[in-house]
Amino acid sequence: MRRFSPAVLLAAAMIPVALLGTAAAEESALLPKARVAIVGDSITEQKLYSKYVESWLLACSGVPDLRVMQFGWGGETAGGFANRADNDLSVFDPDIVTLCYGMNDGGYQPWRSEIGTAYEGNMRRVLDRLSALGVKSVVVGSPGAVDTNFFRPGQTMADQPAHVAYNDNLAHLRDIDRSLATEKGHRFADVHGAMVDAMTKANATLGPKYDVCGGDGFHPGPNGQLLMAYAFLKGLGVDGSIGEITVDLSAGTAKGTPGQKVAGVKKEGAVATVEVSSTRWPFCFEGDASSSGGTRSILPFVPFNDDLNRYLLKVSGLNTPAAKVTWGSETKTFTKDQLAAGVNLAAEFSHTPFDEPFAHFQAAVAEKQNFETFMIKQIVTDFRLIPDISTDVEAQAAAKVLSGKLMKRWEALDQTAREKLVPVTFTLRIEPTAG
Repeated sequence: MRRFSPAVLLAAAMIPVALLGTAAAEESALLPKARVAIVGDSITEQKLYSKYVESWLLACSGVPDLRVMQFGWGGETAGGFANRADNDLSVFDPDIVTLCYGMNDGGYQPWRSEIGTAYEGNMRRVLDRLSALGVKSVVVGSPGAVDTNFFRPGQTMADQPAHVAYNDNLAHLRDIDRSLATEKGHRFADVHGAMVDAMTKANATLGPKYDVCGGDGFHPGPNGQLLMAYAFLKGLGVDGSIGEITVDLSAGTAKGTPGQKVAGVKKEGAVATVEVSSTRWPFCFEGDASSSGGTRSILPFVPFNDDLNRYLLKVSGLNTPAAKVTWGSETKTFTKDQLAAGVNLAAEFSHTPFDEPFAHFQAAVAEKQNFETFMIKQIVTDFRLIPDISTDVEAQAAAKVLSGKLMKRWEALDQTAREKLVPVTFTLRIEPTAG
């Protein structure tokens, strides 16, 4: 039996299950100039889901002047972060914090109520520290999952396959996270559910050699980390409507939503060419349709494009049953009804005009996040170990100078990444066809 504190049980009982942990879920947590800290264990320190989240926030959200820093720490538990939160977060002073603990807190053993009691206590300490630091919004993320096929294959835990027993443990911890989020009025991200759901579907289609939670069973590759990013972005309540381009073929006109500027429309007979300059980008994917080493292969098993990446083309005034649409190097045919309702270009086209600039931007984000790991793990965390730093004025002054220099370097790397977000200009060619 799971044992929650009376406060958690009361909070969970007061609202419908479907709403547990979804504080202000209908509204985005993001405001202009918000500072987002991405916190977690070694899975966060892989700097994949954190890179995807930061890339989406800066390139796709349309919210200006966001800043993001990741605080991943290999092998860490919730209690470990509770001990360093005050010191480490002080260099960034975040408004929003996402949390992803539980994988190590579960102890890699079958569920026991003592595990839940310890985890709940440590998560309460974390949430109390964030409240005391003035963090305005917290996304309590659950732990992820272990892989059905790659986590300790052939081994058992408590007479169950190891992956079954440990995913049960992680599901218990997920439930604690959700209940705490509800009790505290925080947001919740069901990372565990997103990964288990997609893994079940992917294994049925791509077979047992396709890992979702990593080749070692618990450190996901890009495919599994995209699922984590999906869960956290949903937890943040972001708006997935990236942009919409509307073309009226009969009038020879086109318009775009904010961030999508129509530079011109040309018609040669029935064929229309629309030139667009975009400052709000769709999210782009890499890899092929079957490799766990890229993000593209997991897309059929998670509604990422539907929920978070809607980049629509709507066409009216079409006098034929269908039209060929050319975007970048690809041409696809859509029916008149599809085009009238809106075609999600980001989902339908495997290669886009944004791919190359998006890759350059993500590389700059990765370089910045690599520096963050060095800065936090090698220097900032150890500030608190300086003898008598809480009372030694000179030591405090020295730490402040060093922190300032580190942040100047961080700001330069952050600016370099932002400079990659230049307007992307492309053309859409729409050719009416019989089908």
